[in-house]
Amino acid sequence: MNLPLPDDVSELKAVIGREISALRADVRRKTGTRQPPPLAQDRVSPLQSTALLPRRHEAALSTSCVCGTEEGEDAGPDGKEHDPWSCICATLPAIPASAALLTPLRDDNGGVADFVIRAGNHIRSAEWLEAPAHQVGQRFMEARPGAAASGLLSALTETLTTGRPMESVVVDYTEERLGRLHRAQLLYCAAACGGQLVATWRPVRSQAELLTVDAQHLASMGWGHWDLLSGKVTWSEGLSRIFRTDLNMPWSLEELCDALLPADTTAFAEFITAVLAGEEPAWTRIRFLVFGEVRTLDLLGRPVAGTDGRPWAVHLVARDLTPQMRSRRRLVETERETERLRQQAEAERQVAGMLREALLPTHSEQLAAVGLTVAAAYQPAEPDSAVGGDWYKCRLLPDGRVLVAMGDACGHGLDAVARMAQQRHALAGLAQTGAPAGEIMTWLNELVCSDPSGQTATAIAGHIDADRVLHWADAGHPAPVVRREGRAFALTTEQRGPLLGALPGYAYETSAYPLQRGDLLLMYTDGMVERRGEDITEGIERLVTTVGEAAGLTPQQTIDRLVEDHARSGHDDDACLLAIRVD
Repeated sequence: MNLPLPDDVSELKAVIGREISALRADVRRKTGTRQPPPLAQDRVSPLQSTALLPRRHEAALSTSCVCGTEEGEDAGPDGKEHDPWSCICATLPAIPASAALLTPLRDDNGGVADFVIRAGNHIRSAEWLEAPAHQVGQRFMEARPGAAASGLLSALTETLTTGRPMESVVVDYTEERLGRLHRAQLLYCAAACGGQLVATWRPVRSQAELLTVDAQHLASMGWGHWDLLSGKVTWSEGLSRIFRTDLNMPWSLEELCDALLPADTTAFAEFITAVLAGEEPAWTRIRFLVFGEVRTLDLLGRPVAGTDGRPWAVHLVARDLTPQMRSRRRLVETERETERLRQQAEAERQVAGMLREALLPTHSEQLAAVGLTVAAAYQPAEPDSAVGGDWYKCRLLPDGRVLVAMGDACGHGLDAVARMAQQRHALAGLAQTGAPAGEIMTWLNELVCSDPSGQTATAIAGHIDADRVLHWADAGHPAPVVRREGRAFALTTEQRGPLLGALPGYAYETSAYPLQRGDLLLMYTDGMVERRGEDITEGIERLVTTVGEAAGLTPQQTIDRLVEDHARSGHDDDACLLAIRVD
C-alpha cells in the first residue's frame, strides 16, 4: 500500500484519519454484528439454562461450595438452601488479583472485632504473602497481622457498616516474618454483600513495572500504543515524561502531528505511513516542539497486524536525544567561540607585532654618534602575545640631550598597547619643550589621571646631558641600575613619586646622577623582578647581582644574559629592558 506523502501537518493528519477510517470500515464489513438482546418473554432464566446442560455435567453441579458449605445446607436465617452456583464464592477464581470472602466476627457489643476468611482464590499479591485460598478458616488478623497498624481493618469495617465500597485504597502493608520485615504497597478494593465482604488486593506496581519505569528514565525512553480500531491510546510514563503530558491524557496520532517541527513534517509522514502500511521496523529521527523547547527523538515504529496482515494498532518506541543534542550544540558553539577568539587573538598579535616594531624600535645610529651604545629587549608574558603595556624611549633631542624613558601601562593586549602608545607619544612631545624631568612627569600624570579607563601606570623619564649627567623623575617605577667598574647598584629612590594616574596635581621632583665613561645604565620594568610568593626586593637584588656578574659584556650581551635568566626562572608579567653604555 502506497500512501501519499503530505508536506504539511494538516494534510498529514487528513491522511492518517482517512487510513484509520478505511481500516475501521473494512473491519466492520468482515465482522459479524452483535444481535440485540431478546425480549423478556424469550429470555432463558439461569436455572433453565442450567437445566439445559448435558447430563454429563450433572455430577459437577452437585459439588460443595468454595466456601465449604455443602449444597442444600441452610445458608442463613432466611432458611434458604445454599446454592453453590449462586454463591459469591464461585466468582473468586475469575478475579485476576488476590480476592477473599470475609465474614465478620462480632464482639459482645455487636461491633466488628475481626473477620474470618471464608473463601479465597490462589493469586498471591507478593511472593512473601500467602494466597487467600491457603488461609480459608483463619481470622483475618491472624492471616494479615499488619492489617490493624496499616488501618486496613478499620477501613474494611467501615465498608461493611456503611455499605459504601472501598475503591483503590493504597495500603502500606508491613509484616514481620522469620525475623525479617517485609513491606508492600497494596491496592485494596472491597464491597459489602449479604452481611459479608468481598475484598481484592494487588500490588500498586509489580517489580517488573518499577524496573521498567526506572529503565525508561535512565535511558530517556518511552513507548506508546495506538489502537486504530477502538481509538484507545496508551503511553508509558517515559513517553509522558518526554512530552510533559499527563499519563492519563496521551495524545492521538493526529495530536502528535501538531507538535511536529515544520521542517520534519515530511520525514514523520514517511515514517508513519510506512508503519500504517505494515512495514517494520521503521526508524527515523524527528524533532518536536514541546512547550517551546525543541526535543529530538529517535522513533522506532512497529505495526500490530492481524491474521490478514493489515495493521490494527501502532506501537512506537521513542528515545529522547535532547540532552545529547543540547550538549552537541553547546560543544559546537564552544568550538565556534574558541575559533573566533583564536582568530581575534591572532589578529591582535599581528597588530600588536606591527605596533611593537613601530613603538619599540632598536637604538639608532644617532645615539652611537653621541657616544652611547644602546640595546633593548621586550619579553611578553605569553608567547603568543607580541606586546603589552611595557615601553621605552631612547632618542636624541634637538637640543643635544638624549631622552631616556621607560614605563609600564597596566594590562595586556590591544587596550594596554593603546594606553602605552598614548603615554609614550605624550612623553616624547613633552620632552620637546626642554622642561626638566620632574615637570614632564607632572604633566604626564595629569594626562593619565584624565583617562576614563582609570588605569594607572609607572614610568621613569629623564635625559642624559652633554656632561653625561642623568636627570630623571620616578613615578612608582623601579630605580635604574648602574654597573661601574665590575660592580652594580641601584640608584636611590628618595625622590620617587606615586603611580601615574593615582594622585592628580602631584608635583614630581627631578633627581640627578653623574655617569662616567664605561658605565652601563640599565632600566627595566617590574616584570623582570616580580615572582609569585616573593618580595620584589629579592628580585631586585638578584637582578643587580646578575648585572654585576656580567661585567665586561656589551649592552646587548648583558641584555641577553638577563633575558636568559628571566626565561629560565619563569615570569607572569611583561618585561622590558633598556641598557645604555657610556663610551
